[in-house]
Amino acid sequence: MSVQLNHTIVHASDRDAMATHLTEILGLPPAQVYGPFRVVELSNQVSLDVVEDQDFRPQHYAFKVSEAEFDEIFGRITERGITYWADPFHRQEGRINHNDGGRGVYWESPDGHNLEIITVPYGG
Repeated sequence: MSVQLNHTIVHASDRDAMATHLTEILGLPPAQVYGPFRVVELSNQVSLDVVEDQDFRPQHYAFKVSEAEFDEIFGRITERGITYWADPFHRQEGRINHNDGGRGVYWESPDGHNLEIITVPYGG
């Protein structure tokens, strides 16, 4: 069986602001419009389809990146003065984790989604 994630819907109070945040911070191409969505394409053929919604709970989205990409993304986070943490519970502010021999960091989107970049998968 070959089951793969194709897309997931990300709810945001402002779809354009959320899509722009994701594409700019992660260094991705601009999101395209598809119906009510702004489609953020990831390199593994998975998309985050951002839709405007005023009633949602923030979610967690983790992105596996290379060491070089981590440096670039982390640079954009710090250049913009975005608060970041080493842990998902936001207790270790201003730190990077080194779980499983890699690096990881968390930050919040404009709507409070808990975003994460890691260089090594958990248990890796």
